[in-house]
Amino acid sequence: MTTTIHLAQQPEADELLGRSPLAALIGMLLDQQVPMEWAFSGPYTIARRLGSDDLDAPAIAAYAPEAFAALLSEKPAVHRYPAAMAKRVQQVCQYLVEHYDGDASAIWSGVTTGKELLARLQALPGFGKQKAQIFLALLGKQYGVRPKGWREAAGAYGEAGSYRSAADITGPDSLARVRAYKQEAKRAAKTAEAAPATGRTSGTGGTGGAGGTSGTGKAAEGGGRSGTS
Repeated sequence: MTTTIHLAQQPEADELLGRSPLAALIGMLLDQQVPMEWAFSGPYTIARRLGSDDLDAPAIAAYAPEAFAALLSEKPAVHRYPAAMAKRVQQVCQYLVEHYDGDASAIWSGVTTGKELLARLQALPGFGKQKAQIFLALLGKQYGVRPKGWREAAGAYGEAGSYRSAADITGPDSLARVRAYKQEAKRAAKTAEAAPATGRTSGTGGTGGAGGTSGTGKAAEGGGRSGTS
């Protein structure tokens, strides 16, 4: 797997993402609650601090947890929540060792349908449906991994010509368009939050208020996910 990637917006970090399946997978794992460039620079930072030019799943899986958390917490930190993400990275690597002999590319090697690949990705620690669909779209759009029905399995993220996620970023211009889409999604989520609050203020009743609170929670949660992956 060797391709030209522009997710980290740093030549060395992007070069690693282009040749290392595990680096790409870990970059996607880190892509939450931080800017995308920060997340996808993480694999290169981890590899450099481990004294290697690539990531090795068995080595990371066997690393002492406290020491690995400290490694990710060094300044500049790999993530806004380095200790929590260090644990998640090790969980993914341990899963790869147990299920794929430590080879990240084995997740998609030989897979014949997008549905099967999506299921494999969702089984990974830390990969919910949205993150799995975005990574599936990234594999299809930029890494040439295109089993039958991959676009459909990736949902809206698989659409050709879209600018919704990391899967669509090939340079500064597309990065700006994806960022604009996410900002609009956040504005829409805030509007959805405000609507139930307005209903409660105007006296729609206890039942409506309870429903509004629930709707607000879901909108905020959904907006957070789509805005950070």
